[in-house]
Parts: sequence; C-alpha cells; structure tokens
Amino acid sequence: MKNILKLVVAIFALTAFFAACSKVDNLKKSEPLPVYQLGLSPVLSSSTATVTATLADSTNSVITFSWTSPKYANDSSTTKYVVEIDTTGGGFTNPASKTVSGILSTTLTGRELNAILLGYGFPVGTAKSVDVRLISSYANNNERYMSNIVKVTVNVFGDPSVLAGSVTTVALSLANAANNAIDFSWTRSFTGYNGGISYTLQYDSAGKGFVAPLELALSAATAVSKSVNQGDLNTAAMNAGITGGTSGKLEFRIKAVTALGAIVYSNVFLLTVDTYFPIRRFYMPGGYQSSTGNGTDWTPGDAPEFIRDQRAGLLNNMYYMYIYLPGGQEFKITQGRSWDVNYGGSGGTLAQNGANFSVPTSGFYRISFNASTMRYDIREGRMGFVGGATGAGWNPPNVFPNYAMGGAATNLFVGLTDFTTDGWKLIDNDQWNNGSNAVDETRSYGSSGASGSSLETNGPNFPNITTAGRYRVIWDGRDRDNVKYVMNEGAEMRVVGDGLQGVNAWDPGASPQMTYLGNGRWQLVATLIAGKDIKFLAGNAWGAFDYEDNSGGNTATGVARGIKWEGGDNFKTPAATGTYTIILDENAQTVTIN
Repeated sequence: MKNILKLVVAIFALTAFFAACSKVDNLKKSEPLPVYQLGLSPVLSSSTATVTATLADSTNSVITFSWTSPKYANDSSTTKYVVEIDTTGGGFTNPASKTVSGILSTTLTGRELNAILLGYGFPVGTAKSVDVRLISSYANNNERYMSNIVKVTVNVFGDPSVLAGSVTTVALSLANAANNAIDFSWTRSFTGYNGGISYTLQYDSAGKGFVAPLELALSAATAVSKSVNQGDLNTAAMNAGITGGTSGKLEFRIKAVTALGAIVYSNVFLLTVDTYFPIRRFYMPGGYQSSTGNGTDWTPGDAPEFIRDQRAGLLNNMYYMYIYLPGGQEFKITQGRSWDVNYGGSGGTLAQNGANFSVPTSGFYRISFNASTMRYDIREGRMGFVGGATGAGWNPPNVFPNYAMGGAATNLFVGLTDFTTDGWKLIDNDQWNNGSNAVDETRSYGSSGASGSSLETNGPNFPNITTAGRYRVIWDGRDRDNVKYVMNEGAEMRVVGDGLQGVNAWDPGASPQMTYLGNGRWQLVATLIAGKDIKFLAGNAWGAFDYEDNSGGNTATGVARGIKWEGGDNFKTPAATGTYTIILDENAQTVTIN
C-alpha cells in the first residue's frame, strides 16, 4: 500500500512541473511560443477576368495573379509557387506553368500569355477561356497545396513576320532571265512560341486584296528568305495578270501557320515590275511518237520539244527540230504541253488548228517554223563538215554525202572525218545561208569556244584545227536551251573487256584496234568468249571516249544494237564462243556482231 501511495505522489508532482513550464514567464514578460500547422491551401485571384491583348501589349503586363500565404512553418522566401494554366475543362492534364519563389504574385506579358495560348492551338482573334490554379509547396516539393481555380477569358493576338525586299522596282528582261531580281527576307512570326511554324510567300497584283493569292515556292517551309530570279518573277507577274511587256505592281506577304493551325499574315510589300514577253515553248505530238521512241502517240506531254533560235529578232519566234519520221505518219505543233494552242498547215503557211502535217517517205527531217510570220518548212534533216580543214573545203555542194554526219537521235548528230590544220564549220544544207532568217534558210553552226561550248547559228567558225588527224564531232541539241558541240580524237577504236580470247581482260593498251572503214564505221574480226563483257574505247588508256550498250543486254548476232557514250552497261558477247565480225557504226549509233 505504501508503494502505491508513493507512485501517485510522484505522478502528481510531475504533472505540476509541466504545468508550471507552460505558464507565462512574468520576469521576461514573453508570450508562449506559437504552435505551427502543416500549412493552408492558398487562395488564388486574378487582376482581370478578361484579357484582350494586342501586338502593342507584347512586352507589357496584361494580367497579374496573386494569392494568399499557405502559412508554412518555414522561411517564406523559400516557398515555391507554380501557376498552372490549361484550357477550360482540360483538367490540367497538360498545363503550361510559371514558377516563382517567395512572392505572392506574378504577372504575364502579352507575348508570354500568347505563347501559352498558341500552344493550345487557339486561333488568332477568337475569345477562349482558360482555367488557372496555384500549387504551393516547400522548395523540395513537399506539402503541396492546391488553390481554387480561376477562369479567365483570353484571346490570341496576331504576331506576324515583318517582310522586306531588297528592291522596290525591277526591270525584267528575257536576256537576264537567270539573273537575280529580288531578295525577300522576313522575321519569325509568333515570337516566344516554341512550336513549329511554316511560312508561305504569297503574291497577287496590287489592289486585289489577296482574295485568291498565288505562291512562290520556298526552299523549306521554315525558310525566312527567298531569292527570285527575273524569269520566275516575270512568270509570277504574268500569273497575277500583268501582261508581258508592260509595267505593273505586285503585292507580297508572308503567311505563317503554327503546327496547331494558328494563322497570321505579315505586312504587304509592294513591288513595281517591268515585264517581258516570256519564252514560248513548242512541241511536236503525232502518230510517230511510239514507234520512234519519242513518247506516246499524239501526247503533247512527252512529245519532243523544238529548239529555240536564239538569234536577235528570232528569239521566241523561230523554232526548229531535226528528227526521224516514218513516212505517212501525221503530226502537229503545240504551244505548251497541251492541245489548247496547236498548229497545222499546208503550202508553207502555218495555221492555228490547221491540218495535220506528214512526210511522204521515212527519213531524217528538219522542221522549222516562225510563230510570228506563220511560215513553216519541212526538208531533209542532215548535218555535215565544211571548211578548209575538211575534205569538202568551203564549198557546201561538196558536203553531202561524203562528209555527212549521222543522225543518231532527235536533235543529235555524230560524225568522224579527217581534218587538216585550218578552219571549219558544220552545215545542214548544200548551200550557204542567204541572210534572210527565213524558215527555209540554211543553218550553219560554229563557235569560238572549245569542245563543250554552245553553238551559234550562222555564227563564227570553230577554232582552227592545230593538229591534223581524224576527229569525232557531236552536234548535240538535246538540251533545247543550250545546243552545243563535243569534239575528240577519232584516230583509233579498241575493243576491251574479258570476252576476247587471247587478250588481257580489261587492258586497253593490249586490246585489239578496229579498222576504220569510213563514214563512221569500224570493223574487227576476233574470237569472242561466250557470256562475257566487252565495250569500245577510242584510245589506249581509260578516260578516252567510249561506247556502252544501249540495247538492254541483247546478245543476238546479226542484229544492230544501240550504243551510247554517257555511261551504261557493257555489251554481252554472243551465247557461243567463236570467231565474229564486229561492226561499230558511230554515224548510225549501232554495233552489229556477225
């Protein structure tokens, strides 16, 4: 019993001690120490319920969010606050946010808010609403409390590019079509927005208000500059309704579109242009196309194109073509690759929507016409060597047939002849041109440049031959905008490969030489190994002019196979090993193995 009484007395004494510790210290006159809670949810408010910002507000504060203290038991300067913004009803599943520490408010500038709204795909100029809330926490993200949700009505304002051009007036000309006309550049749209933006350079003639704008292609959708040459600008002007050969005004602007579809347009840049009448291109569709490898019958879309005569006064008027035509097959001339503007005719007179043309017998023809005088001429198509360096001398009647080149393809001639050290030209008739510039006039060709240079019709002689010998010359009009010539030595032609019995494989120096028969023809009798490869090389080392297969791998004997010099597969030898006669015909561009 005594022990129990002692225990009760001890507990009583201890209780009295703690009670005494909680009393006010009257000597120091201090209050009791406060008891801190874990914190409270902050209350969020907005300085406005509606934000109607404009571009002028880009750097200005357009809205302020403030909140009450969450009353954490910490140094308030370390309290972390995250303002979250999401589309109304979005549930804050993908919110934009702004984080601050130690303060009870924050603001957004016009561009900050705009960038957030663009990220949600809001269109420019349309009122939308967003939900805003605040999350408070310690600096280490512990004790997070969420505020009430505030709804704010907002709008995306246009933040366009600023478009500039290097000139405000430009005079265009056909002769300078490839030269630069103007350089456009523009600033980035929607400053502060981090998503993708694509740009389009739009244009129209002045005063149309961009109701149906046209576009100039950019190097990439994200490009912020564009250089336009005179030809393309002339085409743009004419597409916008400015007639060739007149002066007019074009308006340009930049259309910017965000990845989520917001659109904005730049300032309008005004450009005055003096246009020229553009290049006209003509084509020759007909029933001959499929059988001659010139596309699909009566299809302007893949018909061969006429060469433009680029002499002064004839550019955009005179056109011509050298082409093989089957007898009796009909054809017409179209301006552009459609039937919208087409020409036929009879008796040398060209007529729009006129009768079909045709030739009586199969052969190579030259077709010439003048779209201004409305005259045409159809005659034998040929090309030959003339001049003091050639066997024909400067006498055109001596050219054909002994010094003729071979018609290898449409607008392509190849020929070999022996040259002395003198001047020379190429010519397509047995008389000199008379200076009339008419459709039936002779065309002679020359150039002051070396092999590979552009040809001039009825122009200067070629550079004099300095070393006498046999040479190969190619008249090449396949690039209708740049008719040129190629010249190389034709003293020898070798057969190389692994298909020659008793000859080192692919050894040009040890390979047998062919015998030249004249008129572009070479011959070699050799034992060929079945199923192997050969090719033809105009020299004793790699790098010389050579011919490859253009027949698709045909191995039949006695059949003329096509050849080409611009790269391709090797020729295949016949199916059986044996002695064969090989005939290479450069004028006809074929090889035959018998």
